[in-house]
Amino acid sequence: MINLEFEQEPGEAALVFGDQIDKARAYTARLAQDSETFGLLGPRELPRIWSRHVINSALLVELVPNESLVADVGSGAGLPGIPMAIAKPKSHFTLIEPMERRATWLQTVVDDLGLRNVDVIRARAEEVQRTDFDIVTARAVAALDKLLKLLTPLTRGSQHRTILALKGSRAPEEISEARPRLQRLGFGEPEIITLGLGITSETATVVRIILQ
Repeated sequence: MINLEFEQEPGEAALVFGDQIDKARAYTARLAQDSETFGLLGPRELPRIWSRHVINSALLVELVPNESLVADVGSGAGLPGIPMAIAKPKSHFTLIEPMERRATWLQTVVDDLGLRNVDVIRARAEEVQRTDFDIVTARAVAALDKLLKLLTPLTRGSQHRTILALKGSRAPEEISEARPRLQRLGFGEPEIITLGLGITSETATVVRIILQ
């Protein structure tokens, strides 16, 4: 049974997901229902499951061109990967999650929702053999300096190499700490982008890094 504190769907959800809103509703319901069992989200997060997690994640698709190959590292509850995949059906998403029970849950949800543009890989980022991803995303995985070490190898075979890291107020400090690694890797100057202004109650702060 869905927790009574489960956040009701805000009006902006339909604007963000468009004709894919039914899949977003189904995913949000499953996330609320299964969070305790699979250790996905804490109970205090359920009252803002739509605004802080599902819609907030989907906002990233503004930075994803159609036909992109996207990897979501440390996907966990499928955030941001599943909301992005729902909102961007013309791109392909690979969810990378090392924990067995979460990876199993992700595969079940992907199958049940009929998300044909999503694959699930149970592995650590450094164990993944594919290197052709155009974009790699991460949310609440690690500080930016460590993320660069984990995510960059996944893009080596692509001509369009971009990292999108969902971050909070410490984004400027994390960029400063990661600058030596950024310079060694040949990445361009990171951008801090705020998504959802004027659309959603909780905006998304994203650090975008593009290889020069």
